[in-house]
Amino acid sequence: MHLHIMGICGTFMGSLALLAREMGHQVSGSDQNVYPPMSTQLVDAGITLMEGYHAEHLSPAPDLVVVGNALSRGNEEVEALLNSGLPYTSGAQWLAEHVLPGRRVIAVAGTHGKTTTASVLAWLLESAGLAPGFLIGGVPRNFGVSARLGDPQAPFVVEADEYDTAFFDKRSKFVHYRPHIAILNNLEFDHADIFPDLAAIERQFHHLVRTVPSRGHLLVADEQPALERVLSQGAWTPVAHFGDQAASEWQLKLERADASRFQVIYSGGEPGLDEDGVVEWALTGEHNARNALAALAAAHLCGVDLARGCAALARFETPKRRQEVRGEINGIQVIDDFAHHPTAIAATLKGLRAATTKGRLLAVIEPRSNTMRLGALRERLIESVADADGVFWFQPAGLDWSMDELVATQGAHAQLFSDIDTLVAAVFTQASPLDRIVVMSNGGFEGVHERLLAALAAAKEGNA
Repeated sequence: MHLHIMGICGTFMGSLALLAREMGHQVSGSDQNVYPPMSTQLVDAGITLMEGYHAEHLSPAPDLVVVGNALSRGNEEVEALLNSGLPYTSGAQWLAEHVLPGRRVIAVAGTHGKTTTASVLAWLLESAGLAPGFLIGGVPRNFGVSARLGDPQAPFVVEADEYDTAFFDKRSKFVHYRPHIAILNNLEFDHADIFPDLAAIERQFHHLVRTVPSRGHLLVADEQPALERVLSQGAWTPVAHFGDQAASEWQLKLERADASRFQVIYSGGEPGLDEDGVVEWALTGEHNARNALAALAAAHLCGVDLARGCAALARFETPKRRQEVRGEINGIQVIDDFAHHPTAIAATLKGLRAATTKGRLLAVIEPRSNTMRLGALRERLIESVADADGVFWFQPAGLDWSMDELVATQGAHAQLFSDIDTLVAAVFTQASPLDRIVVMSNGGFEGVHERLLAALAAAKEGNA
């Protein structure tokens, strides 16, 4: 079967394309934003990529068109599709109908940490010899791909996004997945382009809760008022909490300030059979330790004992674009992070701050997500960068508000740029050996990582 995927370079749709290719389908796709790492792995898988959205991309006619949620009415290719009468579906529905049936589905949901938690969970299951399938909104470096079918008898881990499904299906994508185990990692306001308020998102999360069977499991983060409001609407599935609260079945105790070493205590077993373990790994930040805790709890439900899981985390590598070290030149480290929300920015910087004992922490930030573009959370951006020694803000084209006032309140601590070359030059000029530069954006950011590393390399060569 020939599947044509519209919006193929999105993290979800690109992963879907890999699964379809692995199943033996001919796959093509179109997108207007083609950039690594997704474009690279698609080409490597033998998938035909088409730039832009045009009617001719539907000729010769595919057997089925899978439409991404970034596409809307008025788009040339969408209009051609509707006029053609070709069969079409959403990505989430295609996954639910063609990949998930018969699998033990584990859905990882939450405003933050979905990619890291799903990547950790897939690795824990893999380390235990279970050969899981997965679809993750990023590229786990332990696997090198963002999706695979795995053993048909093994669990399937899916990053469960609350974003809407398609222009013709406005439910959140995760309501399609019917998980046996659902991780609810956190919940706060996001996606201001489709949700009017937090209550609307809570309603969608409760739709997810409604789909988990009574013989399944809900793993819910503690100290999350929005998630407790979701559960108060009704839960028909056993609930276990995880976090740092004494009452939680899965407890986290930091042994280092940067969270690179922590203790895990499981007190939800039979009396006298409680378990504990210690994790020492390469990641930093309490938020990542909580992600790991959630993954350990889910893996435990699949038969992975806690001690084995903790040991496996020592070999876990961050997914691409999640605190990924892109290079280090002349003692200056460049880190890539997929920050899309003030809370995510703050958590990343807090973790890196605790792990940075020498040199400065410099943040380079592009507020690119739809929520950021609309300015719904702009007041929180100021406090989100408190742990950075210097902040280089980039105002992308199409931002619905001016960042001038925000940056002005931060004084010499922050600078604002609208030209990428000027931004790179400023960061390069001010960076010194032992500094860490963390670049934050949920897009390609015009290749700023490579430009910074190239500038640093040129300077080093010139001084040699």
